[in-house]
Amino acid sequence: MVNDAKNLFLAGVGAAALTYEKASSVISQLVQRGKLTVEEGRELSEELKRDVKTTANETKDAVVEKMGSIKPLTKEELKNVLDEMNYVTKAELVQLKRAIEKLEEKIT
Repeated sequence: MVNDAKNLFLAGVGAAALTYEKASSVISQLVQRGKLTVEEGRELSEELKRDVKTTANETKDAVVEKMGSIKPLTKEELKNVLDEMNYVTKAELVQLKRAIEKLEEKIT
């Protein structure tokens, strides 16, 4: 769960960075074409930086809040999750190994 929250945060940061890069590229192109003045381009870039920082901070805050609300699993809850996923218990594994050993003895 913590890994999922970390991945979510990193995805948000990555999306914000990509958005900033693309927008900066568009602003540069508009300045080069004369559609914006250099000063207007700077102002837009600064505004974009503020927006990206705000978005990143909001994403971080949301992830931190979500992580704070996650409670550790009890042994019973963990057992239920593993049962739902059909994981083998240690006892079942030992039993399976013994059965395999018996079968190997029979064929040798």
